[in-house]
Amino acid sequence: MDIFGKIKEKLSNEFIDIVEWLDYTDDTIAYRFERYQNEIKNGAKLIVREGQTAVFINEGQLADVFAPGTYDLTTKNLPILATLKGWKYGFNSPFKAEVYFVNTHLFTDEKWGTKNPITLSDDRFGLVEIRAFGTYAFKISDAGRFIIDIVGTDSNFTNFEINEHLKSLIATRFTDTVGEANLPIELYAANTSELSETCRDVMAPEFESVGISLEKFYIENVSMPEDLKKEIFEYSRIDKLDLDKLTKFKTAKAIEAAAKNEGGTAGAGMGMGMGFVLAQQMGGMMSPQMGGNPQMQQAGAPVPPSMPTVVQYFYAVNGAQQGPVSFEQLQSLFANRTINRDSLVWKQGMANWTALKDVEELKSFLGGNTPPPLPNS
Repeated sequence: MDIFGKIKEKLSNEFIDIVEWLDYTDDTIAYRFERYQNEIKNGAKLIVREGQTAVFINEGQLADVFAPGTYDLTTKNLPILATLKGWKYGFNSPFKAEVYFVNTHLFTDEKWGTKNPITLSDDRFGLVEIRAFGTYAFKISDAGRFIIDIVGTDSNFTNFEINEHLKSLIATRFTDTVGEANLPIELYAANTSELSETCRDVMAPEFESVGISLEKFYIENVSMPEDLKKEIFEYSRIDKLDLDKLTKFKTAKAIEAAAKNEGGTAGAGMGMGMGFVLAQQMGGMMSPQMGGNPQMQQAGAPVPPSMPTVVQYFYAVNGAQQGPVSFEQLQSLFANRTINRDSLVWKQGMANWTALKDVEELKSFLGGNTPPPLPNS
């Protein structure tokens, strides 16, 4: 064999005869098969294992895609690449093409979460902030599109690299979805399954646009500030109670607590209050009708005025009429945010329903009751 024959044989032996990829990792999505000058020998064997797809790229263009199986690389098995190269009569010399192996198995237990709190508007609690986190699962559904749109020229593309992109997409779409759901704030945590399905349906088309299939999406937890949790728990209790009974119960507890503090100011005040009550009762017992001494009444004994008329208010919640309630009960409803400054109220004597902020005696609920300056003398 002459010198040129030996050189030809040596170069021929350097060309790849078997093209395959054995994945020993759990996180590699795409791997570019490396070989000398990207040359593949005509008639070489391509081995694509289950859970893989082989993608041939020629000069930046998608050429051929191979599903799992074993192939002899000839113009018969590379119709698109042969057409791109113009090989009408086959090729006997090595050809150049980039070969990417794409991992198509299911990538599970991928984490996602909101980097910043999401601000929502609630009818009862106003602007509130929530956070959420969970997991998702995906797989590559269109290997060719994924290589062209996402991988590019990366020789070893891992799920860590794609996760940064996917988590940003998830956070954005999750924020839009929960905002449009317009649920009461306490129901977000109670409806994670339904919300998860809705979010997956919203996000799936965007995943598919780059060759990725979003198989599963789970919301594991929706959290909120502790002070908001306490308000929600308190509201839920009050919502189940009779407000009139609750007011009477709290008043009784306040009297009991004040009575126990006999040595303090509260005890003294309570004693004075009880004294006034007893004095009124004594005055009633001493009235002429009850056989009392008229001379004591003529001596200036106080006569109580007539009982004031209790004003009753009606209010509207979610378009439904509620009430009637007393002034104190209405104030309690405003304090626990069942109603707000724009809620409609009505009492006897009013021509129409009016916003709470425009009713003179209810403006005290809003705070900031500063008297006007005194007129010039």
